[in-house]
Amino acid sequence: MELTKLTIAELQQGYANRQFSVTEVVSQYLAAIGKLDGKLKAFLVVQPESALARATELDRALAAGKEIGALAGVPLAVKDCLLTKGLQTTAGSQILAHYLPPYNATAVERLIKEGVIILGKTNCDEFAMGSSTENSAFGPTYNPWDLTRVPGGSSGGSAAAVAASLSLVALGSDTAGSIRQPASFCGVVGLKPTYGRVSRFGLIAMASSFDTVGPFSRTVADSAQVMQIIAGQDARDATSQARPVDDYLAALTKPVKDLTIGVPQEFFADGLDKYVAQAVRQAIDVFTNLGARVISVSLPTLPYALAAYYVIMPAEVSANLARYDGIKFGERIQADNLLALYHKTRGQLLGSEAKRRIMLGTYVLSSGYYESYYKRAQTARRAIQADFVRAFKEVDVLATPTAPTVAFPLGSHTSDPLSMYLQDVYTVPVNIAGLPAISLPGGFVDKLPVGLQLIGSAWSESTILRLAYAYEQATPWHNYTPTLPA
Repeated sequence: MELTKLTIAELQQGYANRQFSVTEVVSQYLAAIGKLDGKLKAFLVVQPESALARATELDRALAAGKEIGALAGVPLAVKDCLLTKGLQTTAGSQILAHYLPPYNATAVERLIKEGVIILGKTNCDEFAMGSSTENSAFGPTYNPWDLTRVPGGSSGGSAAAVAASLSLVALGSDTAGSIRQPASFCGVVGLKPTYGRVSRFGLIAMASSFDTVGPFSRTVADSAQVMQIIAGQDARDATSQARPVDDYLAALTKPVKDLTIGVPQEFFADGLDKYVAQAVRQAIDVFTNLGARVISVSLPTLPYALAAYYVIMPAEVSANLARYDGIKFGERIQADNLLALYHKTRGQLLGSEAKRRIMLGTYVLSSGYYESYYKRAQTARRAIQADFVRAFKEVDVLATPTAPTVAFPLGSHTSDPLSMYLQDVYTVPVNIAGLPAISLPGGFVDKLPVGLQLIGSAWSESTILRLAYAYEQATPWHNYTPTLPA
């Protein structure tokens, strides 16, 4: 039996019926990683001994009839910017090349308590800064649908691992689309929660007012199950909110005929590949067939979103990365004096994109420029948030493309940072407004996956999951998987 193709529900049923053991499942996943990841490069570190030891513990607990957790025996990959106790965590940067965290991120800890088995840590753009996973200090990850193309970023390793069946589910982070865009490029489900829905404690910060933690999976139901565990307030994260957590699994099967779906015309403007646009419009037509109401809406301030983000985000990056100086945190390159130590350590151990964003952020916060840039960007942010609030008075969900193109070739945007930033044009507005959104497989163009993005109002994860599940059940796209050469 090909155990790496089973869903969480199928795994749990198999364990309950003694059709296979946790050890057998983990062994198949580790074998797949050993066979395929040499070409894919989704993982930065794999822990086979620890994973198999944990599998043995769970098998013994199952045999003894003990309670072992809601996700017992589910293989998990973790993006390398989420802390894992005693397991190397680099955030894709040389400056953290040998960092062994003394504790787990809250999202990781909650999943461990429910019985997941961590297979390893996945590759990402340095400090989550990128849209292709090419900014990792440890080399790029490759798209499992076409090894000459990027998997998206910054959570490209997690998306590629799930798409290639090297892990059943994975955790990523989303600051400007870093879960949804790689989910689109790799043909999997990627869920970005409402800001404050999932604890950020233990997430290495990039831009603190945008960062969120969420799951990757091959099916909507699997993302709902992971989300059920990681959602909820955490006293260690002051931005997490004390709001009740919905029953996401129960919400999946509710009818969608009472929902109104808005299609923002600003998402279908110049810059969107015409074949991607066609695939997404065909995907939206499915909702009409399911009985939902589909209407056109407008978000007039949307064109300002990318510009506002690329002022506010670098400002926060500049503050968050100041601690990595070789003294307070991070690796150190010795020098004759303090200034030279800073210069050598940060100059040699931080990548070009990290340095670019630090300099941009320092500039927009500097005296004489704060009013012109940072303050105006925050004003634009409030206007964008207000646009979404108005739109959700008319509709329940917004349906859009996740990305303007399918996965692009490796190296095609690395020499032009602006063209790389434009890859986030359809995902950034959601982070600016702090809203939940999901990307799910919505078709193919030139044998490459296209992502359909569903955006909800704040705290409406159950609604977007419900609509995503209805779409998934009505279409075949989630059944397609890439074939990788061994």
